[in-house]
Amino acid sequence: MTYGGSSQPRPTRNERREAAREKARLLREEHKKRERRNRFLIQGGIIVAVLAIAALVVTLIVQNTRPAGPGPLNMASDGILLTAGDDGGVTVVETPALAAGEAPTPTVPDESGTVANIVVYVDYLCPFCGDFEATNSESIRTMVEEGAATLEVHPVAILTNKSAGTQYSLRAANAAACVADASPESFWDFNALLFENQPEEGSSGLSNDELKAFAGDAGASSLPAIERCIDDTQFKSWVQDATNRALTEPVPNSDLPSITGTPTVLVNGQQYGGSLEDPAEFQSFVLQATSATFNDSESTPTPTPTPTAPAQ
Repeated sequence: MTYGGSSQPRPTRNERREAAREKARLLREEHKKRERRNRFLIQGGIIVAVLAIAALVVTLIVQNTRPAGPGPLNMASDGILLTAGDDGGVTVVETPALAAGEAPTPTVPDESGTVANIVVYVDYLCPFCGDFEATNSESIRTMVEEGAATLEVHPVAILTNKSAGTQYSLRAANAAACVADASPESFWDFNALLFENQPEEGSSGLSNDELKAFAGDAGASSLPAIERCIDDTQFKSWVQDATNRALTEPVPNSDLPSITGTPTVLVNGQQYGGSLEDPAEFQSFVLQATSATFNDSESTPTPTPTPTAPAQ
């Protein structure tokens, strides 16, 4: 009797052993291939990560060791001077850029006693600067437009480490310098927008995109150049140097050995120490300081020409 099924003879014990060995060999080879593939991927990932870290380190080194560039145009005194324009508005006194390492040139004040020379040192993250600006900006602008005052704004970055690591104080001062350099006629409005939208101390501050948007809102010309300047922190070295000078060197046209905080406000060389929220008090101080300058100028005798002997 026959039964259905395979007609192939059953493998011998040796054949089964060889088949098992072959299968084991194939599995080992596949395992080795998989290990090599995984090792390659891991090594490749490590290399990519190392290259990315190296690129970041190089960028930081270049940014921190690159030679200081020139300062911004129109800020040769470390500040920008705004005066009455011929059209009844506000204009900027144009000055050349400071070369790298060059000392600033102090502004020559009007000592006639008929003009208030208002100088302010501000940090755009300083809440007290925001209070002074909100209280007095409109009256100061009116005085400048009418020719009764000049305004010199010195952006400094004292609170650079008070913005959750974003260095907002420095970036904002740099942005102000960018506008002063490329679109000085827009500086007043840009300065006002930074204070109107002032972030809280300790926050991350405004982003570069927001700073660029405010430059556009201020009507800045040469906007692409300003945007690059903000993104590149072009005047970082100048901001740091100007801040250091303000904190360690005598304040020009005054008796102050240095500023000790912001806002530092001077009128004809006299430091204002009154309320930051009472416009009448500041206006009274402006009148007092201007009158003192006028009285000093009146009491200074005019030199009398020395007579010359008649010709023989």
